[in-house]
Amino acid sequence: MAKPTGATCNLDCTYCFFLSKEMLYPGSRFRMAEDMLELYIRQLLEAHQTPEVVVSWQGGEPTLMGLDFFKRSIEFVEKYKKPGQVVSYTFQTNGVLLDDVWCAFFKEHGFLIGLSVDGPKSMHDAYRVNKGGRGSFDQVMRGLACLKKHRVEFNILCTVHAANGDHPLEVYKFFRDDLAARHIQFIPIVERTTEEARSETAKGWGGQDGQNLRLYTQSGSLVTERSIRAEQYGRFLIAIFDEWIRRDVGTVFVQTFDVALGSWLGQHNLCVVSPTCGNALALEHNGDLYSCDHFVEPGYLLGNIRDTPMAEMVASEKQRKFGCNKFDTLPEYCRNCDVLFACYGDCPRNRFISTPDGEPGLNYLCAGYKLFYHHINEAMRLMGSLLKQGRFADEVMEHYAAERSLSAPKAGRNAPCPCGSGKKYKHCHGASVDRADSNLIKSGRPL
Repeated sequence: MAKPTGATCNLDCTYCFFLSKEMLYPGSRFRMAEDMLELYIRQLLEAHQTPEVVVSWQGGEPTLMGLDFFKRSIEFVEKYKKPGQVVSYTFQTNGVLLDDVWCAFFKEHGFLIGLSVDGPKSMHDAYRVNKGGRGSFDQVMRGLACLKKHRVEFNILCTVHAANGDHPLEVYKFFRDDLAARHIQFIPIVERTTEEARSETAKGWGGQDGQNLRLYTQSGSLVTERSIRAEQYGRFLIAIFDEWIRRDVGTVFVQTFDVALGSWLGQHNLCVVSPTCGNALALEHNGDLYSCDHFVEPGYLLGNIRDTPMAEMVASEKQRKFGCNKFDTLPEYCRNCDVLFACYGDCPRNRFISTPDGEPGLNYLCAGYKLFYHHINEAMRLMGSLLKQGRFADEVMEHYAAERSLSAPKAGRNAPCPCGSGKKYKHCHGASVDRADSNLIKSGRPL
């Protein structure tokens, strides 16, 4: 992930500990120079031995670079891409500066936009505020309207925290029904802190008058009050999953659920649930390369691409050890867990509590993940079975429709359907039950 403005942002989201990373570069203008942009694009394309390459722009807030910077990036891609290479672009933004010019550019070049939204206005504005402390929701919705106007592909990135963690269905239905989002990511907010720093970190990470309070590092065994609680996060995912599995499979794509299905099929499609990690490196505005976007701190600096080629640093012993440590440092408690295959301890950044028998290195969210993974086991097994038969995962919804119908009072086949549609039962929900029963019988599973 390339961060052309470093941690600089035009918002001051209270939970955003990335804002504190400005302290790593005192006096910097936090703007990637054109020669650095060219060097990055050239090394990125040279390093890939695969026909498809993704250029990922992150922040801070990348729109602060201005549109001309990204036009130049396209020119450099055209200059340096290998014969047959297909290059695509992702762009994570808070949406505040999006307008017709930006969105026309995104559409022309096929950008996939990640838009940060934390739910309905009151939940979004709880922490996603501007430098004056005012909520950003209305500005973000204007940006989203512009993306839709230009038919730019987008997904929603929602952080889950104390303000929205108890409202899962309200959040999900807002994205699905009000925003018509079809791709959604949920990212748990876990802000580590210490007893000594608790009062300061409660204010946020942007600081007062633009001065950071302290550099955020992966240390401390406490969390801020803004952070999601483990079981709360598990219940949040479960509530949304139960809605999704009954009506939205195949039409709404929730990254957590898609990735979980991969785990049940023996595939690991995201670093946080893979046995090892180390492929999600972060490039700062000045060319410094860090082991991971969540570990932008001195101990995880690999070097600078001006001095050492990016591919060499990615393949370095230091980076390989970073990636292998994800599995190698798992506590015995995790190694013996029945859902180890689904999470592999999740992201190392959150492994700062102890196991029941006192061994360090347990993930802070473990209890929530266990609730979630045990809850979805049956559905994942059913979808996995469908896919292995060459069928579609969305057929699982027929199973749950049949399950509901079989446990509900039956209507006569020629009677009005109890759902109130005005149709006969046999032409409405009765048809779904018949189809589901037939499919389940063919697959050999019990009704």
